[in-house]
Amino acid sequence: MSVMTPLDDSVLAALPEAAIILDTARDRIVACNAHAARMLGLGGTGAAFSDFLGDDLPRFIVFVEEVDHRGEGWTRSVTLTPPGGQRLACELRARPVAGQPGHLLLMLIDLDQLDRRTQLTETADLHRAGIREWKRAEGFFAELERQNQLILNAAGEGIYGINADGKTTFVNRAAQEMLGWTSDDLLGRDIHAMIHHHHLNGDFYHAHECPIYRSFRFEQVNRIDHEVFWRKDGKPIRVEYVSTPIYDQKLLAGAVVIFRDITARLEGERKLREALDEVAALRDRLEQENAYLQEAITTERAHHAIIGNSSAIRQVVTRIDLVAPTDATVLITGEAGTGKGLVATEIHKAGGRSRRPLIHFKCGSVAPEDVEAELFGQLRGAFAGAARDKPGKLELAHGGTLFLDDVEELPIEIQGKLLHALQSRAVTRLGDTREKPLDIRVIAATSLPPDELRKSGRIREDLHLFLDVFPIACLPLRERPEDIPLLAAHLLRLACRRLNRPEPVLTEGVVTQLQSYGWPGNVRELNNVMERAAIVSQNRKLVVEIAGAAPGPAQAGAVRTEAQMQDLARANLVAALRETGGQVSGDAGAARLLGIKPTTLYSRMHKLNISDADWAAAKGPRP
Repeated sequence: MSVMTPLDDSVLAALPEAAIILDTARDRIVACNAHAARMLGLGGTGAAFSDFLGDDLPRFIVFVEEVDHRGEGWTRSVTLTPPGGQRLACELRARPVAGQPGHLLLMLIDLDQLDRRTQLTETADLHRAGIREWKRAEGFFAELERQNQLILNAAGEGIYGINADGKTTFVNRAAQEMLGWTSDDLLGRDIHAMIHHHHLNGDFYHAHECPIYRSFRFEQVNRIDHEVFWRKDGKPIRVEYVSTPIYDQKLLAGAVVIFRDITARLEGERKLREALDEVAALRDRLEQENAYLQEAITTERAHHAIIGNSSAIRQVVTRIDLVAPTDATVLITGEAGTGKGLVATEIHKAGGRSRRPLIHFKCGSVAPEDVEAELFGQLRGAFAGAARDKPGKLELAHGGTLFLDDVEELPIEIQGKLLHALQSRAVTRLGDTREKPLDIRVIAATSLPPDELRKSGRIREDLHLFLDVFPIACLPLRERPEDIPLLAAHLLRLACRRLNRPEPVLTEGVVTQLQSYGWPGNVRELNNVMERAAIVSQNRKLVVEIAGAAPGPAQAGAVRTEAQMQDLARANLVAALRETGGQVSGDAGAARLLGIKPTTLYSRMHKLNISDADWAAAKGPRP
């Protein structure tokens, strides 16, 4: 076993860096100087060096093999961890000890201390060069100002320069005029604190966040499209600027800023955006109105005139003539298919708003969660799925007429908001805070009888009172059979023209057949029957097929009482429920089979006291 000599100890102690003698065969520190003892927390020799290596032991073994092979080596990939201390980033330098096999002289250089010494050296160099460089930069700017003052003052953009300390070195005439500050006010002073100190919303603008100062601190060109400078009188101006670092003999000397006042341009752009938004809103409104008008034109209803000569029809026409010239609110009642929409159209056409659109909103055709947006409109982002601005039916009807069909289907929670909009004559889109004026006439329709509508609780009392100013009742077709011949002939003519079929002759026998039927679907059902007749009739002989009509001679000429008609209607509903297994709504439901809405069928079932036992009993046991 080798022994360290006093000469070896003195040489080790004289080394300026931490050093140890390591016996690699026994993994023992056999000698160390005071620097190494302090760094590793050694109380003496004999400690195992592997205790300081932790997970880096494999890297150290590779390093020792490299030293053994090359005769010397260094590495920074091994980190030392003194017991109970923090990990030390070190550079290890090693070479074998002459005459002592397996022994290494290991120099431990603390990289953190090395970095601090490097920084101190650079700081000292910078300090010594500071005054000289400052004077050079100052002379540079002075020469630049002297040579280019005329050019700078002739420029239309504002131009000013700052040195590496952020002090103003020159300001051209345009900058002084835009900012209201004179060159005497700004030269040699921190211009950021004078013109760039706050954002437009009042938040403080720290110089460390300023793109102008970043130009010479990080040597980058910054182009800013939209910021604010503050005038001497405290008023802001909107500016765009370019901040560019400038150099004196490759030494960063400061930055030059070229800016222009864009206040007027931004105001013009704002007004243009508002005008374009208004144009877009008008375009959307016109497109919506056009869509409604096109739908109205193509609707397969006999809506060009009210057909019939019964006393009920004459009374309806009289009431239309009375109310149309006014702006009074109208409530139209009647079963499904009795022509409530036709009456609303005629009121609108005969009124003073006929040049504006009639907006038809079928309250039961929209999902409850979408009704509010459909009525009041929306702004983009007002709720999930609101991808664009969209006017509501109230806004589209401005200047015209809003027809609320099946008003009893309107969700109760929306009825109060609708009433407020109608009474205040103002509407606010979802997601917006601005009210828009509302000048509309309201026509409402319901399939419920007046008494049942009030008792059903499906419409707020205050909304009902608002709508029920001028009531018009549309009687069902079974209560005015004298209108059937005219209606049948008119609908047959329209169907044949649309289907390009020859028009059959409407005989007295067919008229009698039609008049003897109860028409639970009213005119809508009659229209379907006549269209079907136009398809199946051959050689101009009219063949009428009425689904659900009871056959036999009684159908040809019998006159039925109201009770008999109710019994027929009840039997027809029970038959439809039996056919669909009691299903009311949906494609396979009884409502679809009868050509009416599910809510109407439920109402009639309640009115005729039809229960599940009725259609189940009629169906009978399964075979």
